[in-house]
Amino acid sequence: MEGIEVAPEQLRRERDKARELRKSAWWKNRIASGRCHYCGAQVPPAELTLDHIVPLVRGGRSTRGNCVPACKACNSKKQDLLPCEWQDYLDRLAGN
Repeated sequence: MEGIEVAPEQLRRERDKARELRKSAWWKNRIASGRCHYCGAQVPPAELTLDHIVPLVRGGRSTRGNCVPACKACNSKKQDLLPCEWQDYLDRLAGN
């Protein structure tokens, strides 16, 4: 993984912001449908996790535009991949 050096203080701030975002009405509305952003699976809303499209360790932020609901399986598989890397992974799985 090519890395951007992200300061520990910045990571801590962004993780704090993510915790606050999970408490917001915006987030509760996002998970209400119970649909994973990545695989489209229907999951109980309480089982959806907040995923950063651009991971914090890769310079992403805890903003509404960078946070999506994801099932635990997708979130675990995606880890710290960028969107283009995640798509490459999915394409390899599909045999493309």
